[in-house]
Amino acid sequence: MEDEELEGDENSLQEEGEEKGEQEALREGEEEAQELAPSPLTEEVLREGLSLLCKTSNGLAHAFVKCEARQKDLTDISLLKCFIHLQYVDLSENKLQDLSPLSSLTNLLWLKVDGNLLTSPCLKELPYLQFISFGQNRIKDVEGITHPRLTNLSLKGNRIQSTLGLSHGQLFNLQILELRGNVLESTAGLNLPKLKNLYLAQNTIKSLEGLERLEQLTTLHLRDNSLESLDGFCSSMKCLQYLNLRNNRIGSLQEVAKLQVLPMLQALVLTDNPCSTGPSYRLEVLVTLPHLQRLDKELFEQEEHQEAARIRQERQEKEKVRTAGLGEQTELIRL
Repeated sequence: MEDEELEGDENSLQEEGEEKGEQEALREGEEEAQELAPSPLTEEVLREGLSLLCKTSNGLAHAFVKCEARQKDLTDISLLKCFIHLQYVDLSENKLQDLSPLSSLTNLLWLKVDGNLLTSPCLKELPYLQFISFGQNRIKDVEGITHPRLTNLSLKGNRIQSTLGLSHGQLFNLQILELRGNVLESTAGLNLPKLKNLYLAQNTIKSLEGLERLEQLTTLHLRDNSLESLDGFCSSMKCLQYLNLRNNRIGSLQEVAKLQVLPMLQALVLTDNPCSTGPSYRLEVLVTLPHLQRLDKELFEQEEHQEAARIRQERQEKEKVRTAGLGEQTELIRL
């Protein structure tokens, strides 16, 4: 199942993130101690990395549309300015601090610049760009991402403190947003109504804000954060099916009741929260969320649904009796 694969990915990503974090710290220390030696992209390296010969947009000639130059210690990619037909570019694991030469690549569809020294994702608007990955850089904010056809954006493993700046006004088509492994404390600023998958694991998020705008969201990962409360979910999130809250600080199943506003929620992960340690935890969650199909990777059996329905019915009847009794007492007081 997709959520199980994602759960496994999160485990490996956490280990990978810790390892890369140590490597990154060492690398940063070395680079801060001495100025980077210039290492521009050369014609020889470029020739080795060019591939995928296709017709140009006017159909009158052929040109290479793919370029890969990974792990070349590059600090300067000015040579790419002339290769205006490029559509797929991978410049990961270099020492780039400036992407401005890519501004002339107006046919670009796919860009990966993971593991560089970028401090900003700002890049001149590219009209056809659909995928960007800025993973494992030094980016602190999300200002300047304005590509109108962008559907998939990864900013994992950076130093981002706020999502303010990610606006539907510029990102009309964004569907997948990856922000794992940053230093976010809140979800405020995510004004992206077409977003479907949002990955916020391994941050320091303490509050959920602005989620009411995520009307098409189907998957939300909040694993390894600092949530104590589940305030912030709302009925406008009518498409949310999968929610991962593993390893937060949710102490009470009363907080879980706040998820009743999510009409399509089918899979929930609460492992490693204080509220998941009780003997009746699994059954109580199902009593509270009757439409849930899976909890912590395990499907609910038919018998569990039946038992939860019985308990729910009993509690509803008791509540009716209690309410009726209170009504009678109020009437007597009036008399």
